Amino acid sequence: MIQFSDLIKKDRDDKKKKHFDGTFLDYLNILKENPSIAMLAHERMYSTITNKSVETLNTAEHPKLRRIYGNDVIKKYNFFKDDFFGIDKVLMEIVKYFHTAAMKGEESRQVLYLVGPVGAGKSSIMEALKKGLEMSEPVYALKGCPMREEPLHLVPYHLRKQFEDLLNVKIEGDLCPACRYKLKHEYHGEFENFAVETHDFSIRARNGIGVVPPVDPNNQDTSVLVGSVDISKMDLYPEDDPRVLSLNGAFNVGNRGLVEFIEVFKNEVEYLHTMITATQEKSIPSPGKSSMIYFDGIILAHSNEAEWNKFKSDHTNEAILDRIVRIEVPYCLQLDEELKIYKKMLGKSTFSAHIAPHTIEVASMFAILTRLVPSSKVNALTKLKIYNGEEIVEKGATKKIDISELREAAPREGMTGISPRFIMKAIDQAIAESPHNCINPISILEMLTKSVKELPIGEDTKKNYLNFLQNIIKKEYNKILEKEVTKAFIHGYKEQAEDLFNNYLDHAEAYVNKSKIKDKSTGEELEPDETFMRSIEEQINITNSSSKGFRQDVTSYMFYVIRNGGKIDYTSYQPLKEAIEKKLTTSVRELSRVITRTKVRDEEQNDKYNAMVDEMEKNGYCQHCCNVILKYAANNLWKD
Repeated sequence: MIQFSDLIKKDRDDKKKKHFDGTFLDYLNILKENPSIAMLAHERMYSTITNKSVETLNTAEHPKLRRIYGNDVIKKYNFFKDDFFGIDKVLMEIVKYFHTAAMKGEESRQVLYLVGPVGAGKSSIMEALKKGLEMSEPVYALKGCPMREEPLHLVPYHLRKQFEDLLNVKIEGDLCPACRYKLKHEYHGEFENFAVETHDFSIRARNGIGVVPPVDPNNQDTSVLVGSVDISKMDLYPEDDPRVLSLNGAFNVGNRGLVEFIEVFKNEVEYLHTMITATQEKSIPSPGKSSMIYFDGIILAHSNEAEWNKFKSDHTNEAILDRIVRIEVPYCLQLDEELKIYKKMLGKSTFSAHIAPHTIEVASMFAILTRLVPSSKVNALTKLKIYNGEEIVEKGATKKIDISELREAAPREGMTGISPRFIMKAIDQAIAESPHNCINPISILEMLTKSVKELPIGEDTKKNYLNFLQNIIKKEYNKILEKEVTKAFIHGYKEQAEDLFNNYLDHAEAYVNKSKIKDKSTGEELEPDETFMRSIEEQINITNSSSKGFRQDVTSYMFYVIRNGGKIDYTSYQPLKEAIEKKLTTSVRELSRVITRTKVRDEEQNDKYNAMVDEMEKNGYCQHCCNVILKYAANNLWKD
């Protein structure tokens, strides 16, 4: 059994092993063995991200991903995996920035700026990068240096080429005023004896991570950025003596790590001029009359779009705009990924309420519908399903809807709409107000409706949002619920669905190949059953004239899956899955209506009803929400 004292001792011993305290000469011998320890800030961040492993997805092997991304190469970084969903391309852009900056390209002299709507994840991405630095290996730095600077700055310029060849590194930068003074007066120029130690990165201790919040425009003191002159030492030393400097500004603190500017454009332009020299010249002003100071750090910034638009509209800001790599962080537009966001948030809370199936799903549907730009090609719900990678065909036809065309028609999609915070507040309130400690799709739709009515937005937008909730999502949930009750009611639902699927596939294949079907019982060769195939196709409004194309699509898709080593079942092809489920639902609709609505049941009906309830409870419903859901179904589904 591990004792607390053992844990504490092990942690302390590990830190001692990692800590280095020696001379510059000792450091050179370590560097000779491992040149990567002298890497610059951007390369360190890139290594921190990629060292957690990267998964490159081949969309040809993932039909759903191919429908979403086409033939694009998608990389998933384990560094971001547990916290960010539905923004893979944004994360790829961010990592690409660090990759090119690590190779000392132009990006290494640019600010990484994230812009997007509130709650899209800008601040969370910044926090992830800062925490990643905290978990990275310590850096070797000159002991007592306020900038924690690279020890190689000690090497005189005339010796640098020889040192670079011996160490296989590139030496960049110069000593800060404090270390220059120390080298001359304490070490008498003997730089090989200068003390070197390791430093961890720390947000709280301000080691390698500097943060600049918005500053009052009337009091924008640049000492927040570059430190100040210590007035208490002015009587002891001359004005230009480095010992009077207090190098504790955000750029001093963030040297070799990063500097984050929160809501960056809320600051006056003059206040941001330090950015220009820090990026392009890799140097920052020192307070007082000392020389410029070398700076090696990542500059991160973020703000909302309104502030960005205001800033870029002023042509006098061109110097800063030219030094910015701008990456948009939109809201998630994939339903499955949006679900993960709320599950993550709920996982971090202490709520113990029961959440009925599809509750978070309908809330997620609402969030995404508010973010989509209306299209002339498809309705909002169909667009949501296409963006989620579902196989969709236009009503009554077999023509596929091109996702890339939808995206091209709405390049700014995801930059407006309802934020995840709004949805989570509605979920929290629904849980808090539930007398049975249980929430369901009906209660969350009611809470979202109430919350939308209180939103300070335009009446047209509010009307549109309420239409999503009270009309579109409610109708879609009714379809989902109908399937849920049907699945619970039909014994062996999946087996029956598979039988329908296999039968349809056999008949469709024979029809496409103009062959016959062999009866398994009699061995007799039969023509494909047109009536049977149409009974399924009609469920999703495939017209008689379009049926041939639909059957060709189904069979060619199934052969494609098999050729690529995949397995097929009734869920493989979304339109056919929908048709089969509707066929099954229709076949029990009358019986389901009787069972859910009849107050006085005979013994057989009662047994079937109880069996259905048991099945629903196995599928995630509690006794309370099962009762609520079935009463809702009785009043809203299978109406005469």
